Amino acid sequence: MDSINWDDRLIGIKGTRGVGKTTFLLQYAREFYDASKKDCLYINMNQFFFTERNLVDFAEEFRLRGGKTLLIDQIFKYPDWSKELRICYDKFPDLKIVFSGSTVMQMGKNNPDLEGIVKVYNIRGFSFREFLNLTLNADFQPYTFQEIVDNHVEITKEICSKVKPLAHFRDYTHHGYYPFFLEKRNFSENLLKTMNMMLEVDVLYIKQIELSYLPKLRKLFYLIAISAPGAPNISQLSIDCDISRATVTNYIEYLKAARLINTLYKDGEEFPKKPDMIYMHNSNLLFPIQQTAVDEQAIRETFFYNQLHHDDCRITKGDKSATFLVKKPHDEEKLRFKIEAHKPKGKRKNEMYYAVELLEEGEANVIPLWLWGFLY
Repeated sequence: MDSINWDDRLIGIKGTRGVGKTTFLLQYAREFYDASKKDCLYINMNQFFFTERNLVDFAEEFRLRGGKTLLIDQIFKYPDWSKELRICYDKFPDLKIVFSGSTVMQMGKNNPDLEGIVKVYNIRGFSFREFLNLTLNADFQPYTFQEIVDNHVEITKEICSKVKPLAHFRDYTHHGYYPFFLEKRNFSENLLKTMNMMLEVDVLYIKQIELSYLPKLRKLFYLIAISAPGAPNISQLSIDCDISRATVTNYIEYLKAARLINTLYKDGEEFPKKPDMIYMHNSNLLFPIQQTAVDEQAIRETFFYNQLHHDDCRITKGDKSATFLVKKPHDEEKLRFKIEAHKPKGKRKNEMYYAVELLEEGEANVIPLWLWGFLY
C-alpha cells in the first residue's frame, strides 16, 4: 500500500487469483476513508446489478452524491470495461478510480483505451519475509538484490539473532505464498479450487477460448505441472493434448500470464520461441498436483526463481554448471547462480554464486537460499 501513488486518478491493481486483491481494496477503504462520509464506495462487477446498469452512469450518480473514490473489483466481468473507464477518466476529473483485475488482462501500455492514463501495480503472494512477519508478528525489512550480494553475512547475522529462518522455510514453500493459508480450511483443496478458477476464468474467459477447449487446457497444465521443472516437449504435448504446436505455445504463455507457471529461456531468447525450462510459478503449486513426494531440488529452484521476479532481475537459463543466469537490476552484469541443498565442499568456483538451503549464515559467494525471500 505504501508503494502506490494514491494521487493518481486511475489506478489498476493486478494480481493472481488468491493473493488478496479484494482484501487490499477493502483495507484501503477502511484505512483512508471515514465510512460515515460515504465518499468512498466498493463495488464488485460480479453483482447482477451491472448486467443492466451502465458503469459510466453509475459513476456519475455516485459523484453527484458526493462520491470521491470508486473501488471496482473484478473489472473484467464487465463488458467494454476499458472503454468505460476511459470515459469516466475524461468526464469526471474529480473522481478517483481504483480497479482490480487479473494478471492476464491488458491494463497498461498494451491497452489503447488506458495507455498513458492508468498506473498499474502488481500484487504478489507473500514473500518469505512477509510470511515470517505475519506468522511471528515480526518486522523484518526487505533488501535489494545488490544488498544481499554485497552484505549477506551481516544481514543474516542480524536476522538469525531474532529468528531461526530454516525452522519456517519449509512451511513457507508448502503453504506460505497465498494469504488464504490463514483461513480455517483445507489449504490444498482451496489451492486446487483456486488453480481451476485461474484456468476457467483468468485464461478461458478473459482470453475468450471456447469452453470445449477447457479439458485440453487442463490436461496441458497437468502434464507440465507433473514434470516441472522440466524442458517442455512441444511436439509430444501437442499429440497428448490433441492441439496444434502453435496452440501449445500460446497456452503456455497464457498459463504464465495467469501466474500458474514460469518460463525460462536461454539468454537473448524469449516468446514466441519454445522455453528451455518450465517451472511452477511458486513452490506452493508443486504440492496439490504431484501425488508422489515433491522433488527437493524442484522446491529450491522454484523458490529462488519466484522470489527474484520482484526486483526487476532478468533470469535466464544458466550456462555450464550454473542453474540460473541473473542480470542485475539496472545493470548489464550477469551473475551465475547454482542452487544447492548443502554448502559445497572443496574448491568453489569464484565466478559462481551458491544459493544454499541448509545454511543459516553464508560466506563470500555462498548465500543462504532463504535470504532471497527478503527481496520484497
